[in-house]
Amino acid sequence: METLQSYVSQGGKTLKKWLAEPKVLAGLGLLGAALGGFCLSAASLAGYAQPFAVALVLVLSGWQALAAAIGSYIGYFLFWGNYGRLCLGWSLAALSMALAFGGTVLARQAPLLMPALGSLIVASIGTLGQAIWQIPGPPVPMYLLQVLLAGGCTCIFGLVREKRTPIAMWLAWGVAVLALAQIMPIPYLGLGYVAAGALMVAGAFPGAALAGLALDLARVTPVPMTAVLTAGYVVRFLPIKQGLFLLPGLMYVLLMSLWGQVDFYPLPGLVLGGILGRFLPMVTAVPHRRGETGVLQVRLEMVCGVLAQTEQLLSQAEDTPIDREALVARAAEAACRGCPCGRSCRDSKRIAQLPPVLLQKPLLSSQELPVVCRKSGRFLAELRRSQGQLRSICADRERQREYRGAVMQQYRFLEGYLQELSDTLGRRREVTPSLFRPVISFYGNRPQGENGDYCQEFPGIEDTYYVLLCDGMGTGAGAVGDGRTAGSMLKKLLSSGYPAEYALRSLNSLLVLTDRPGAVTIDLVQLHLNTGKGTLYKWGAVPSYVVGSLGVRKVGSATPPPGLSVTEIQESREEVSLRRGESLVLVSDGIPEEDAQQCCARGQSLTPPELATQLISRGEQSGPDDATVVIVRLENR
Repeated sequence: METLQSYVSQGGKTLKKWLAEPKVLAGLGLLGAALGGFCLSAASLAGYAQPFAVALVLVLSGWQALAAAIGSYIGYFLFWGNYGRLCLGWSLAALSMALAFGGTVLARQAPLLMPALGSLIVASIGTLGQAIWQIPGPPVPMYLLQVLLAGGCTCIFGLVREKRTPIAMWLAWGVAVLALAQIMPIPYLGLGYVAAGALMVAGAFPGAALAGLALDLARVTPVPMTAVLTAGYVVRFLPIKQGLFLLPGLMYVLLMSLWGQVDFYPLPGLVLGGILGRFLPMVTAVPHRRGETGVLQVRLEMVCGVLAQTEQLLSQAEDTPIDREALVARAAEAACRGCPCGRSCRDSKRIAQLPPVLLQKPLLSSQELPVVCRKSGRFLAELRRSQGQLRSICADRERQREYRGAVMQQYRFLEGYLQELSDTLGRRREVTPSLFRPVISFYGNRPQGENGDYCQEFPGIEDTYYVLLCDGMGTGAGAVGDGRTAGSMLKKLLSSGYPAEYALRSLNSLLVLTDRPGAVTIDLVQLHLNTGKGTLYKWGAVPSYVVGSLGVRKVGSATPPPGLSVTEIQESREEVSLRRGESLVLVSDGIPEEDAQQCCARGQSLTPPELATQLISRGEQSGPDDATVVIVRLENR
């Protein structure tokens, strides 16, 4: 038994590593999308096809949308014969919409776009099928139901993919059972019964009830399946620990005898589904939103609403217009005041009414003035003074816009963070052990208290781990203070679960508001210990290098530092993988880029201390700046 357990444990670890491969995950995703489209195309109500597969295609994008469309195309062709030609039009139109809008910014900003397109596709193709292609369509009530289901199921599948809310999951299970009820690969084994039995044993009560309702709507058995599944779920509340996987079959036999209908077709599927449900890691309890958790969620959502309203009010604020005519008139008044020609001058009023466009000409000469002035030098001097005032006013307005943009950005970040925190309060998350352990090495040419390069490693929430290098510009106490202040702020934000993009842009806003552009540069590595992949964020930092068995790859490029603008310049982002023993080498700007790349090219045969020693010696030869090397690796647990 011990030998068998060791084999099973080793096989589980191998399977987890295999599933962590990106290509394997991508292939499984394509296969799942194709099977989902195929199965959903079998859904039927009153003998008519339903556009559930269209909804699946619309919520996907790229290759997954193509795979789902191909699966639905095959399913509609096999299950629906002549009427399937109309359904094939649904799939092709949905695929074109998914490729055009799926995963775009427009689709994220307008959540109802894809559901509206789904309803439009079903409505328009149904009309064209009857009017042009002469394909007999369903009655008007069923036609309207198809249009509504196309949009509604797109909303449900979108919520399942983005947020996995419990209500959306239950509805999706009901839709899946309704579709699987029409698929029976062998006699006496309907996939809809298998799914319903599994939900009765391992799912939540609403999911089981909706599964029974789906089987009743599919009209696959005269026995009321809603009563079977709900009654079986009630029995689960009894203090019975063993034999629950037999409950679906037993309850069906009991209800069948009480109902007076003899139909043994559902029995094998329900029994098999109960056995499978015994081993499925599904949620078995209804998440409650009442009590303290519900109160906290309501409070957080109220705060989110206030922050969103405040951001909207700030975005609607308008700048006070600049009175350029008054600046020209003031320049004319100052020039004419005390002018020896003032009493006999007849052009003083015309000078005061000169167009404001003169303020945009700093090199204006007396010959270019539209009015002849005997003392034009006095007026030009005052006009240049007004031009300087206009530039100061415009610069002040621009600075105010930067400040307002920074405040709006922080409100938006806080709103998104608190909303995500509110959504996760009521969820149950399964904690999975990490497959990798981070190994971080820091090396510098100066002690930590004298080095302006602030380095930290710390865990985030769930399976994330962070490595941070903040390079304070220059040397001495000022650089040390800048690097330490920026690094400690980022560490607190990231440790609390603040998204990395929000944390970096919050630091950028702080540097803009305090008028300290380019005070620091940032290297931030976000590692996922379950997959071995990571994300490297750079803002103003020099390139980094991934050293592995296949050679050296430069990651990132030098960009402007943070603190220059709130909206125009953002951090760069690069995806890296350290699953196969690669090393990610971060260096500060005290080490020249060419020397760093040459050392890393020879780093495959060097240990981390030897590689760091060579890099730091190159930095000391180039100048007195702070030089720091951080080497990030992952080891299998």
